[in-house]
Amino acid sequence: MKKFFQEIKADIKFKSAGPGQKLTDPAGEKGSKERQSQQATKQTRQGPTNEAQMAAAAALARLEQKQPRSRGPTSQDSIRNQVKKELQAEATVSGISESSGANVIPEAKEEGSANLSVTGVYFTCPFTGAILRKDQRDAHIKEVINKYADKDPVAASIMKIHTFNRDREKVKLGVDTIAKYLDNIHLHPEEEKYRKIKLQNKVFQERINCLEGANEFFRAIGFEKTTLPIPEQEASEEFYVLGEDAQVEKLEQHKVALQNSEPVRAQLARQRRIFKPSPLAAQFDLPGDFFNLTTEELKREQKLRTDAVERLSVLRTKAMREKEEQREMRKYTYTLLRVRFPDGHILQGTFYARERLSALYSYVREALQSDWLPFELLPVGGHKLLDDSLAFNECGLVPSALLTFTWDAAVMDDIKASGAEQPPGALKPELLATVENLS
Repeated sequence: MKKFFQEIKADIKFKSAGPGQKLTDPAGEKGSKERQSQQATKQTRQGPTNEAQMAAAAALARLEQKQPRSRGPTSQDSIRNQVKKELQAEATVSGISESSGANVIPEAKEEGSANLSVTGVYFTCPFTGAILRKDQRDAHIKEVINKYADKDPVAASIMKIHTFNRDREKVKLGVDTIAKYLDNIHLHPEEEKYRKIKLQNKVFQERINCLEGANEFFRAIGFEKTTLPIPEQEASEEFYVLGEDAQVEKLEQHKVALQNSEPVRAQLARQRRIFKPSPLAAQFDLPGDFFNLTTEELKREQKLRTDAVERLSVLRTKAMREKEEQREMRKYTYTLLRVRFPDGHILQGTFYARERLSALYSYVREALQSDWLPFELLPVGGHKLLDDSLAFNECGLVPSALLTFTWDAAVMDDIKASGAEQPPGALKPELLATVENLS
């Protein structure tokens, strides 16, 4: 499996490597200069001093006393699909670095504005690392899974069942029925009746045959489609019959893998960008990808709602206004967030509207030079976001928002009182090397 995904990554790298180069060209000198230039730009990260660590520890201790402890992982959190774990491990363990061309966000398309805040919504394939548009993600993942069917048909068929069928209730019902078939064979290996499944059976047709990938699963684990005569009748019907050479002892493993599997989904690409200080930080021009409705539909509905509000403003209660605000929030699938740091630099990222605030805090912490210090993010108005379990659409941070970054006041006071040096600039130097203008 590792070799398979390495081949896919290598193919992407080869196609995006650009034009070739003659052997007589002074490539060695050019490569050497580039490496020297890259090494010169790298800066060693300075860890916090002992005094700063002690001051931060004291402040953190006070914070822990004020805040409730986060809930530990549940038993469900520890359950992982064997197949998906293996795929993710192969994708991350591989030492092959993705070429820049394979992961570059495509250029913006014309969408009524030349200065969109973000070119669109993009996703990362969990197998190959390729950057995909919304209209590409499903077809790309389907292609990769179908290719993998030649390497491991059982794992590929399990991924098909959970990924290609959107109705989760039907999938669960079908998987439970398949598991019952396999349990009967495992518990009664000598009884022939359990090794045959009638394809025209109503339960099989309604629960299993309708699932894409289900028939591939039966064939992959050793079932063969056979036409058998019906006793005391002249007719015959099709059955799945478990072959004599099938490994019955492995059926339990296949059942567990099928039951514990999860859909394979492309991961939302954050599209991290760093901007120079700009008075345009609070201005957003979003593409249609960020809305469930088209831009024209949104404008038309907004006009109708404005007219209705003007007519009925005296009749609207607080409960009615809150209900309407919640309905408005549900229209957004994604949100574009910006965080302005004390030196004015701006960090931008794309999130699901239903993601939790904790995802934003983790995203910001990954970009910090002093990521060991606690901090706060304040939206417009200066009110604190106290509950990081809330979703962005529950906090009104959709479809876009600007937040202000501040170091935790208690930590700063302790560091100042201890005489330790103040923390360095917020963002990592390597990120500041990619800073751009906000147009």
